[in-house]
Amino acid sequence: MNRPAPVRSSLVRSLLVRSLLVRSLLVRSLLVLAVSVFCVANGAAGEEPRFPLNAKRIVFLGDSITHAGGYITWVETQLRLQGVEPMPELINLGLSSETCSGLSEPDHPFPRPDVHERLDRVLATTQPDVVVACYGMNDGIYHPFDEGRFAAYRRGIEELIRKSQLAGADVVLMTPPPFDAAPVGRAGKLRALDEPPFAYFAVYEDYDDVIRRYGRWLLGDDETAAAPNVEMVIDLHRPISRWLEGRRRDDPTYTVAPDGVHPNADGHRRIARTILERWGIESWTEPPDGMWETMSRRGRVLHDAWLSHVGHERPGVKPGLPLPEAERVAAELEAEIDRLVRRATGGGESR
Repeated sequence: MNRPAPVRSSLVRSLLVRSLLVRSLLVRSLLVLAVSVFCVANGAAGEEPRFPLNAKRIVFLGDSITHAGGYITWVETQLRLQGVEPMPELINLGLSSETCSGLSEPDHPFPRPDVHERLDRVLATTQPDVVVACYGMNDGIYHPFDEGRFAAYRRGIEELIRKSQLAGADVVLMTPPPFDAAPVGRAGKLRALDEPPFAYFAVYEDYDDVIRRYGRWLLGDDETAAAPNVEMVIDLHRPISRWLEGRRRDDPTYTVAPDGVHPNADGHRRIARTILERWGIESWTEPPDGMWETMSRRGRVLHDAWLSHVGHERPGVKPGLPLPEAERVAAELEAEIDRLVRRATGGGESR
């Protein structure tokens, strides 16, 4: 009798089982890898948004750079297009000409407003979870560096932190963006160290070094004073300076601030990108036609209303709508924004 056949059959079955096990393990490993890659690419999908996007209400304070609102509109536009849920409420309370130091150059047409005049009202009225503050550009009052002015700036920032945290808000500080001396120099509006007086219209030629020093302190890179104790500091100066240097290799006249101070459209986009990257939003989606304009209109209506509602001492600012009326206008615009977001993200048109 021929007996080997069952042995060969058993061997074949064993090999087949092993092959199936190996294939099963391989498929499982590939699935695990795919899920891991997906989670990394999407910021660990399923997790709640990280700080500060886990806040319900974020209030922005600052000078004319914040007052203009462009970077805040870009931040909110991207958060909507990236599908951040739940979406925090962003309130812009930036005020042109403002400082946190209480300083003002003698030739300024009116005393610069000081955020501390209105800070208590801002905190009591808005009750923020997070305060984002960007000061420094005006606080050096466009003069050469001075230890007294630097100390006044530090005291102002520390007091803003103290009051915000006492009110229950976490604090995010942003360094001032760079002062771009190139276009100001071409316009003949820079002054050398031995050519006072200095002012916003006659700026010390190395003023960027002054505000860079202020930013280094915020970042903990200044050895002369302890860094402020806050939840997050965002460096706007270095990444935007690097971006500017790169663009000027191809176009020496390129700028993100035509008057040295106030960002143009590119400048506000760069500020927003820097903030979003620090907040864990790496991708950027161009909005569909009409969304930017609608978001900007909504932002202006609410900014002006909140500014008037809280109150301030800067002359020449047009009053906004009463806050309830502004919120009704914003709600109407919200419906159009939602429709545009659905179109951009493949959610379809509303019915």
